[in-house]
Amino acid sequence: MCANAAKRTRSCQPPHQSPEKSAVITGSNSGIGLGVAHELARAGANIVINSFTDREEDHALAASIAAEHGVTVRYIQADMSKPEQCRALIETAGACDILVNNAGIQYVAPIEEFPVDKWNAILAINLSSAFHTTAAALPMMRAKGWGRVVNIASAHGLTASPYKSAYVAAKHGIVGLSKVTALETAGAGITCNAVCPGYVLTPLVEAQIPDQMKTHNMDRETVIREVMLDRQPSRQFATTAQIGGTVVFLCSSAADQITGSTISVDGGWTAL
Repeated sequence: MCANAAKRTRSCQPPHQSPEKSAVITGSNSGIGLGVAHELARAGANIVINSFTDREEDHALAASIAAEHGVTVRYIQADMSKPEQCRALIETAGACDILVNNAGIQYVAPIEEFPVDKWNAILAINLSSAFHTTAAALPMMRAKGWGRVVNIASAHGLTASPYKSAYVAAKHGIVGLSKVTALETAGAGITCNAVCPGYVLTPLVEAQIPDQMKTHNMDRETVIREVMLDRQPSRQFATTAQIGGTVVFLCSSAADQITGSTISVDGGWTAL
């Protein structure tokens, strides 16, 4: 294992349970990644959750998921901006039947004002990390003759918005990487797909609502419908459980012949 990567892990092994699939989910101690972790655990998979921190609460979160769903859950610290730590995450996990590349960050600015360090960080975490984890996981999947790679892209992997140059470029890249991975693994029992959410009600999004209400002098429901979800025809947030449920479906036998696809969960955004 690479030095200074994936520093500390703990296993939370429930009794009388031995699920046959192991899932690694990057960027999963909150938001979409945590929702995916819960749904895969509910379906019976062993889980590795991940973030760049290494706090007691991260390990406690793993223990709580294990207790709730009766599966083995570990928290492994790894910084997804560092290629060697991305690969070390998979090595430390030891098994990776299901890889969910979810880690991501965002920054908004006009192209001519976009900080170079922010561009580099977004490309590293949102795109390059998925390349490195996938490269490390595919040999494990090929050895078993089965595997699932699910990349959490975005509606911005299929369309664009102003001031999000790095994010849009990274998410378009994730869609392309998913297609190449699908072609290279076709016939090997491995599939790779990209899930493309629109706006999802995560704690980070929830925290933005009061400021938006104040800025636009609107009540909660109006600011959600008319401002935040202006481009999402359903005028409803997707939920982390819905994204997780989509991932579970892509990991099922019903999805054996779905590979190289983009699955939009965006309330009709990309249908416009």
